[in-house]
Amino acid sequence: QVQLVESGGGLVQAGGSLRLSCAASGRTFGTRAMGWFRQHPGQEREFVAAISGTGGNTYYADSVKGRFTISRDNAKNTVYLQINSLKAEDTAVYFCARSYSLLVKITAREYEYWGQGTQVTVSS
Repeated sequence: QVQLVESGGGLVQAGGSLRLSCAASGRTFGTRAMGWFRQHPGQEREFVAAISGTGGNTYYADSVKGRFTISRDNAKNTVYLQINSLKAEDTAVYFCARSYSLLVKITAREYEYWGQGTQVTVSS
């Protein structure tokens, strides 16, 4: 069993920045690919970014490419999402997830464990 806890969400003005964190605990059994997803009310969960188990490879959704950066510190069992140049459409609940794979994955069904989500709200 793996537990994931997101933090760092909040209310930020458009153009501002946030850094989300996801701390993993429990029986992690080494590293796995990690991802960030977001969800708007009434919509399905949307892929945002993913990072391989080693941290050597990353992948981003087109909507966030160039503004968001995913990173990880395996010694701390923590994954981060740096969000810059925030836009109103970035407002959503952001979830981190742990995949069964070492490789980057972009669909929710390829992730085994999920955090509770953290709210990001962008004012304009």
